[in-house]
Amino acid sequence: MVGEGLRSKTRIPYIEGTKPSYKNAQLLVSTGIPSLDYTIGGGLPIGSILLVEEDTYGTYAHAVQKYFIAEGIVCKHPLFVASRDTDPSSLLSELPAPIADPTLQPEVRSMQDESMKIAWRYQNLRTVDSSPTGGHVFGHFYDLTKSMNQEIIDEANITQWYEPEMNANRQDFENAAYEDLLKSIAKTLKDGKFFVSDEPDKRNVLRISISSLGSRLWFCDSEESTHKDILKFLYGLKALLRHSFSLAMISVPVENFDNVDKFVERMEHLSDIAIGLESFAGSAKETNPLFKDYHGLVHIKKLRTFNILAPHTPESRDLAFKLRRKKFVIEILHLPPDLGDTVQREQDETATMGGCSAGGRKNLLDF
Repeated sequence: MVGEGLRSKTRIPYIEGTKPSYKNAQLLVSTGIPSLDYTIGGGLPIGSILLVEEDTYGTYAHAVQKYFIAEGIVCKHPLFVASRDTDPSSLLSELPAPIADPTLQPEVRSMQDESMKIAWRYQNLRTVDSSPTGGHVFGHFYDLTKSMNQEIIDEANITQWYEPEMNANRQDFENAAYEDLLKSIAKTLKDGKFFVSDEPDKRNVLRISISSLGSRLWFCDSEESTHKDILKFLYGLKALLRHSFSLAMISVPVENFDNVDKFVERMEHLSDIAIGLESFAGSAKETNPLFKDYHGLVHIKKLRTFNILAPHTPESRDLAFKLRRKKFVIEILHLPPDLGDTVQREQDETATMGGCSAGGRKNLLDF
């Protein structure tokens, strides 16, 4: 009986919208994009930071943030939404609507059901994580053509941060916005009893969404001071997350920095998972027929190493994304083969004239 009592006390309570990792039992939550969950190893671990390096115009990075926030609302996770570029209220008004009826969900087929354009060996590669969820729902699907019901958003527990309280006596940061944001997050964690040492009536997870950290509105008097403030903020945020039931998704416009001092790499080092989005818009790849089926590339910069000796290894690092009418999908990049009739004839003629054969006669060695 004593043993059973101890086991029941140490057992982690179930939190809606979470599942334990089958590799290391780390508690995971969904990003709201099933293909992204699968790419990074099943989901986002509690206590982690996901760094999203924004595309040139930030369009797709902001779409990823909307999925992350929408998933938190559907799972009834408290949210902390912060931005200095866009009022969080306008961001919340643009959230996609969840698809409640499973029969109406977008196609979540594995790649083996799709017609491959290159080779049969790609047919068994998956796009969605199939790890066990303990019978609970993990991850939802959303319709980008419809907005989430405003009543659902109003009922959600959302803390918005937009205008910082400027403190003239600041000491830790040159830009008071970083200090105010960090203190606001700490207060939200404390008031909501999200810290590991707290004993709330019911455990829950705080989702933190920070958009365009390091944009022009976050700059200090010098770029060196800006770098110091951002890195110091990430250190402080990471310390808070490691001791609480919370996680953060931060998007950063990396093109704002010259990266002479490897600042972007230092941010990736402080994060737990880092991905970069490269949009084809405005580049030569936009008109390249090889990339006609995609809107950009996904670069994996860092993957989590929580309670494990080696990080998750994706099936491929050649990843691309496309924003369809109703969903955002990450897939393995498949380039169409450049084997037209003219090219094929030239190869055949070359093989006949200069291949391993005896003159113009056909031989068993012809290839």
